[in-house]
Amino acid sequence: MSGLIEQLTQLTALRNREEMDLCLAQAIRLRLAADEVRVARLLGDPGDERWLVGAQVGPAEEATCADPSWVELRDLPTLDDQPTWRDCMRAAEPPPATASLTLLPLRGSAGVLGVVEARTSALPDDTALADVRGLLDIYRNLVSLLDYTECDTLTGLLNRKSFDDTFYRASALPLSQMGDEPERRLVREQRYWLGVIDIDHFKQVNDQHGHLIGDEVLLLLSRVMRQSFRALDKLYRFGGEEFVVLLRCPGEEEAMAALQRFRAQVEGFVFPRVQHVTVSVGYTDVRSGDTPPAAVERADMAVYYAKRHGRNQVRSHAALVREGELSDLVQTSDVEFF
Repeated sequence: MSGLIEQLTQLTALRNREEMDLCLAQAIRLRLAADEVRVARLLGDPGDERWLVGAQVGPAEEATCADPSWVELRDLPTLDDQPTWRDCMRAAEPPPATASLTLLPLRGSAGVLGVVEARTSALPDDTALADVRGLLDIYRNLVSLLDYTECDTLTGLLNRKSFDDTFYRASALPLSQMGDEPERRLVREQRYWLGVIDIDHFKQVNDQHGHLIGDEVLLLLSRVMRQSFRALDKLYRFGGEEFVVLLRCPGEEEAMAALQRFRAQVEGFVFPRVQHVTVSVGYTDVRSGDTPPAAVERADMAVYYAKRHGRNQVRSHAALVREGELSDLVQTSDVEFF
């Protein structure tokens, strides 16, 4: 049991979800004496769910850990490609363990996230299975705590504190130099883009209708964001009426199209009491070695330009620089940003 306790101690110290999945897989392999353990998450929008094996531990403790930041969703197996995993997620109770296979649901604060699959050469005993279920309960509680600390309490979007880690992973390498690493190979032609979204005349909403209605606008806007952007796009509320999206697409035109689609959906949405609001959006590419302050300031410059030139529009920082409307010089430090 000492090895299991060490794994549990390590698990409770982690804050990165991919590392947590790997540590969980290692602990379950140890307790069940399994030949292989896989932790699979279900990603994507309803009707287009895909399986991502986030962690896998094999013989001799060979381990892999997938970073979803580098995954191309359409290349992953569909929900129905793994019928046993699908059925495990949907069942009221997990299927009975067999001599070769144990399947258990992976739960988080919002319900079932995926499955844990353990391949064994003998039927696990009841005590070992009870210990694994306890591990999964601890995992669920840890994920719930992370959700509480990383998510905005009003909208449920990610908050500003959780932004840096994802951003630095996105800017760590030029995509053209990712080589043949399995978890990165699929996105060699992709780039990351950062969009800053600001609600137009939001102070008037609060002044005319009160802060409760203002909060309702923020909540409903966050729902429009979830519907408009893709499952692997990262959506943040930075505070007040400012939102941020970190999305991946091949080029500037595709990023513009995604943000324009969102802007149009907000414009066409009917908000209770307020009826209609609009947003101004600025965006920039995420560059190799970029920092959050520099990228956010570039996007902010494009937002301010949009607000000064009519609002309810999407502006590219790079395009504005090419047109001579903005300078590409950004004087911002980490200290100033925070």
